Amino acid sequence: MKRGRTKKKEEEEEEEEEEEEKEKSPRSGPAACGRAGRVTVAPRSQDAPWRPEAASRRSRGVRAGRAAVAARGGTSVQLLRGATPERACRATMRARPRVCEALLFALALQTGVCYGIKWLALSKTPAALALNQTQHCKQLEGLVSAQVQLCRSNLELMRTVVHAAREVTKACRRAFADMRWNCSSIELAPNYLLDLERGTRESAFVYALSAAAISHAIARACTSGDLPGCSCGPVPGEPPGPGNRWGGCADNLSYGLLMGAKFSDAPMKVKKTGSQANKLMRLHNSEVGRQALRASLEMKCKCHGVSGSCSIRTCWKGLQELRDVAADLKTRYLSATKVVHRPMGTRKHLVPKDLDIRPVKDSELVYLQSSPDFCMKNEKVGSHGTQDRQCNKTSHGSDSCDLMCCGRGYNPYTDRVVERCHCKYHWCCYVTCRRCERTVERYVCK
Repeated sequence: MKRGRTKKKEEEEEEEEEEEEKEKSPRSGPAACGRAGRVTVAPRSQDAPWRPEAASRRSRGVRAGRAAVAARGGTSVQLLRGATPERACRATMRARPRVCEALLFALALQTGVCYGIKWLALSKTPAALALNQTQHCKQLEGLVSAQVQLCRSNLELMRTVVHAAREVTKACRRAFADMRWNCSSIELAPNYLLDLERGTRESAFVYALSAAAISHAIARACTSGDLPGCSCGPVPGEPPGPGNRWGGCADNLSYGLLMGAKFSDAPMKVKKTGSQANKLMRLHNSEVGRQALRASLEMKCKCHGVSGSCSIRTCWKGLQELRDVAADLKTRYLSATKVVHRPMGTRKHLVPKDLDIRPVKDSELVYLQSSPDFCMKNEKVGSHGTQDRQCNKTSHGSDSCDLMCCGRGYNPYTDRVVERCHCKYHWCCYVTCRRCERTVERYVCK
């Protein structure tokens, strides 16, 4: 009897750990986002993979599922208030074990689970929306109630926040243009695929970049005078060095970090929004992004003197461009640490999965789940694949045709490029150039 109880206890512990680590769908049910619904999942054959049509369009997916059930007979699961996808899955395991995985994915799409980076949908805010009245806050997509309240009380900030959301998309696409995962799924906001919904290495990067970008945009807006609630940053207490003097208008990093953290961290601080492990991971990575932004603060100077002698330099503290911060975070992404949620003392913490002897460093990105190789298109795991992606035949890096195309080969094509050439400087002061055309050979993955 004792041996039987011990074995049963071990199985329960393994099941609990597997749910927290792998978590195929976040633990946020209909109660968390204020909606409940019925999910219908059509049964599939043993060999055929389940591929939802238009996964990001929930209404079409639900209609297609119901039609399939009506045509072939299927499984219908009614979620009760407070139920979780895992419980619904376990309820169907004995009757239809092959439906379970499909059910979890469908639940994640339909129940409207709240995520911390849904506010990036602000990048799609139309320019016609003035954002000068508090009722406009309800028209903004992807915000949780706490962010709507921040919008109402800090309406002058919202143009800057919208700008930050657009900058996140551009910086992420630029940083990963040479990788198999090229951050294209960020443009699906607020209806992300599983590459950003789960605790992956990719979501770790996007959370960090989002936190850094919003603080960066606010700090710069203070400097440019676009925000009435803040001004230039404080003058540093240390001397600037020989031949230098403090002046100009420093980026107000402290105000940017304060307001940026309030807005970007608000979804993760709402109760009943996903597992504790995911909350800790996302909050940690957001702080890593802000730490990278702090590290980008540097002294910038401008020369003064007769005939450009630079006898005196006026200096101030300024932030690097967001693309430089993104490059730093990409380096941390490549060396990110996989973690698990385990008890340490009286509470559970994120600890490295393979190096339990040391705690997680404050400067490193962490993730809970391994990512696919992103070679083939598979919406079930959030992979767009690399077919028709451009590759570099002469490169030996991640953009090389061998790595980008995953060994499938590539197709060459010719492209005509028009560029400026034979430029001449004329005194004073303009430049004239001719337009030259040349043919280049490019390559795309099969």
